[in-house]
Parts: sequence; C-alpha cells; structure tokens
Amino acid sequence: MSDELGKEYKEYITEVADFPKPGVGFKDISPLLADEQTFRSAIVDMGMCVDAGYNCPDYWIGIDSRGFIFASALAVYFGGGVVCVRKKGKLPNASCSESYSLEYGTATLEMQPSNHDDTTAVIIDDVLATGGTMVAASKLAFQAGYDVVGKIVLVDLKFIPKPDDLNVDSVVVYE
Repeated sequence: MSDELGKEYKEYITEVADFPKPGVGFKDISPLLADEQTFRSAIVDMGMCVDAGYNCPDYWIGIDSRGFIFASALAVYFGGGVVCVRKKGKLPNASCSESYSLEYGTATLEMQPSNHDDTTAVIIDDVLATGGTMVAASKLAFQAGYDVVGKIVLVDLKFIPKPDDLNVDSVVVYE
C-alpha cells in the first residue's frame, strides 16, 4: 500500500504505552473500527492485497480474536466464507491444533478441518508483530486442508524481527 494511505489510517490508530505490560506500545485500532468510512476503506484496501489474478478465496481465515472482524468484513464485501482460528479450548470439534512459542511462554491455536477438497484461503489478522501467530495459523490451515493463497494484516510492525520466509501483505506499516 502507499505511504500516503498508511498515514491516513495511522490517524485512527492510537498507541497505548505500557500495555499489556511495561515497555510495550499497544496499537489500538478501535478508533479505526469505529469510523464507518475509514473501516470500509481499510477492508477494501486489505481485499485488494489479494493477488489481482485471483478473484477471491473460498475462505477468509480469521485469527482469534480481532482477525474475526476483518475476515468477516472481507467475506461480506468480496465473497467467500469465514473460518475461525481460535485459542485452545474455545472451538467445538476442533481436531486440528498447532502450538507455538511466545515471548512469555507457549500458546496453542485450533481450528476445524475443511470439509471440501481444493479450498483456497487467505489468513487475516489485525496486527503482525513477531509473526509467531501467523506462522502457527499457516501451519494449522495447511493441516486442516486449506490451500493458503495469501496472508493479510491491517498493521505490520516492521521494527519487530520476523521469520525471513514470512510473506504478509499489510495496509499500514510502522518502520
């Protein structure tokens, strides 16, 4: 996305110092979500990140919890269904799971398996920090039978190191 567009969205993203713990600057997207026109514009721009040669995926996979908001809006606007990746123990009939490391421990994500062959999906989340959740969601989606054709976030915190092979499109970048 263009720097100008990112600057416009940044006006609706506030930073909350020392949240959720001292030294962390939390990017609060609540003001962006609350502004109807800005939220709609962000959804369109996120959807445009999908390869132009590909109409839309069969599914938008939203990562717990704010990824659900974006995946749902993308599905309504561009078409396709929504699949949820949830924290362990929050999704019935979740037979696929993937554990991963966090800065302060480990976590596990779960999802239900695909009931269809050759289903394409784009993984969606709000903010990309270390990339651990996105990598785990990608492995989980593969395990569940989805062909992941893209990964999109609203905000990419580029100043936080990520795996070199993690390719994620974003609308807003913080260097």
